[in-house]
Amino acid sequence: MRLDHVGLNVADLEAMTAWYGKALDLAVELEFALDPAVVGADFRGAMLRSSEGWRLELLSRPKSRPGLQASSPVEAALTRGFGHVALDVPDVDATYDALIGAGAGERMSPRPSPEPGVRMAYVADPEGNLVELLDRTATGAAR
Repeated sequence: MRLDHVGLNVADLEAMTAWYGKALDLAVELEFALDPAVVGADFRGAMLRSSEGWRLELLSRPKSRPGLQASSPVEAALTRGFGHVALDVPDVDATYDALIGAGAGERMSPRPSPEPGVRMAYVADPEGNLVELLDRTATGAAR
């Protein structure tokens, strides 16, 4: 078994598709709209794919309400459910700086992780969703 994708509910599908596409170099694999007569609501989405094969699905429904917008991963842990998306990157510092430059919010600057030999950082996308960055290079773990 392997993870196929992570779904993320967003307010502005077009803006977030553009941001994730540019900030994380993701390509739009599929855009879709479900039939309101069938599902009872206007519901649209976009599946984004990385060159490594992992996917992020952005989902949007009008009149959705903001959920948790934590200022840190510690605060996010006060709410049950999904708290963040984690990405394994080759250089946490460079990726953190690039995402901040692309409009991400600072949440936790690059630092050693509690996991030995791993560096980590957190940013928030333009809608406040947490993204964790991990660099496992020093551990020798395969990407």
